[in-house]
Amino acid sequence: MVKYKYSVLRYIVIRNIDHWRYFLTDKQPFLPLSEISFYILLSLAPGAKHGYAILKDVEELSRGTLRLSTSTLYDALERLLKQELIARVEEENAQANRRIRKSYHLNDLGRRVLAAEASRMQVLLEVATPRLKESMM
Repeated sequence: MVKYKYSVLRYIVIRNIDHWRYFLTDKQPFLPLSEISFYILLSLAPGAKHGYAILKDVEELSRGTLRLSTSTLYDALERLLKQELIARVEEENAQANRRIRKSYHLNDLGRRVLAAEASRMQVLLEVATPRLKESMM
């Protein structure tokens, strides 16, 4: 049984060598991402958004399974800012009182970490799917 596990792992590593390259670089300390961090980074992938837009996009991306409170969102954004995975962009709001509106965008490191996490999850799916099918027969 142990020999089988190692041969499966070797097959996965060889087959997915491009995925594993992500783990051998500066992104390793960030992985695995929490579900909240993953969805926030994914929300910011297309472009900068302000807090409320992120909140709504995360809910949509998660198909309603993840509904963040504002305090949870802003705690996560602060953590991602400290990790330097995202950056804050301040833009003047041309509407009421010319308030400064804070938006966030995904920087290069954040984009690479998001891609690494997606690759890591893909490997997990490739391993789990056949095993689950096998166990259902």
